[in-house]
Amino acid sequence: MLLKSVIEQVVKEQQSAIQRQKRVIPRAEVQGFFTPSSGHIEVITGIRRCGKSTALLQIWKELSEGVYFNLEDSRLFGFELSDFSKFNELLSDQVRYCFFDEIQNVESWEVYIRQLHDRGIKVFLTGSNASLLSKELGTRLTGRHLRHELFPFSFEQFCAWKELAPTQESFEVYLKLGGFPEYLFSEQKEVLQTLFMDILLRDIVVRYQIRNSKSLVDIALHLISNIGKEVTYNKLKNTFQLGSANTVSDFLKWLEDAYLFFFLPKFSWSSKQSLVNARKVYAIDNGMIHAKSKSFSTDYDRMLENWVFIQLRRNSLYEIFYFKEKHECDFIVFKDRECKQIIQVCWEINPDNQEREVNGMMEALKFFGKSDGIIVTMNQKDRLVFQDKVISLIPAIEFKG
Repeated sequence: MLLKSVIEQVVKEQQSAIQRQKRVIPRAEVQGFFTPSSGHIEVITGIRRCGKSTALLQIWKELSEGVYFNLEDSRLFGFELSDFSKFNELLSDQVRYCFFDEIQNVESWEVYIRQLHDRGIKVFLTGSNASLLSKELGTRLTGRHLRHELFPFSFEQFCAWKELAPTQESFEVYLKLGGFPEYLFSEQKEVLQTLFMDILLRDIVVRYQIRNSKSLVDIALHLISNIGKEVTYNKLKNTFQLGSANTVSDFLKWLEDAYLFFFLPKFSWSSKQSLVNARKVYAIDNGMIHAKSKSFSTDYDRMLENWVFIQLRRNSLYEIFYFKEKHECDFIVFKDRECKQIIQVCWEINPDNQEREVNGMMEALKFFGKSDGIIVTMNQKDRLVFQDKVISLIPAIEFKG
């Protein structure tokens, strides 16, 4: 339990800090969806340090009113549900908007947020744990919220931040550096290395009271060194000598909930079969991979493939799979239960790999009854016709997802 005077001082200083904030990059992917008059609670989720707080502050500035409260502030350590009553005393009758940053740090926060919502106050929230927020939003706030995911900078936002033209050369730089705003200030790998461990320890080990934290860290390091490759619970269990595949299942779920990794299922018409097939692992950001994996630095195909996956994953309406029968195709994109795109990724198509890449694409096109597909390359543009199928090679900077 905290003193009211402490809470009041923190609120005042946080409001003052907002006013001093200078250069920011607009995050249209979340800001553009907010309607102040909407009766819904607006929730921004995403990995730590991807810019959620900045996006929230931009909304606050646009509305020019409301109370902002960042629950990550170290002075608020020990803040609990009952302390919201003291925060509540700081709200005047004229307050129409409240902004809460990293709300998941307070147990049972949804109780108070529901009270504000019922009073007609428009509430904006951020949080760094997808599963935790879903569980709590799904209890007292069902049907009362809209959710928006935020990722590290896109290529366009990276160029704006770095004041670069969107060229082939700047895209190659982006593939290596990624899009974490704080890292782009200094380009010191220690920033991302520390963030990686903070997510593992603070968002997973502490939250889920994991005793065997070394195994979690070992698995995370293994995954980030094997981006784009297949993983199974049993193989990881045996590799790291864990007693149960269920432990591995929990670890992977928590890593995904923290937005550190994503696990892409193999396509099957049977949803049950999709659950047991090997899944491919991808990471939130190429910069994070470079900071933690030495083996990744020269694997250009996987750099590009990871970026394409994230481009697709930014669209919450997509269902994404990989395809593998006799041959393999990187991404099958469904929307509204219909196959919309078939995508292969290859840094450069050449005589040595053309047959392999085309065979995977052709098999997928025939399987899904599609007439055309895309191979995303680094800088090639071409049109290939095989039988009645058209395969377009496009440069990565033209691929929008």
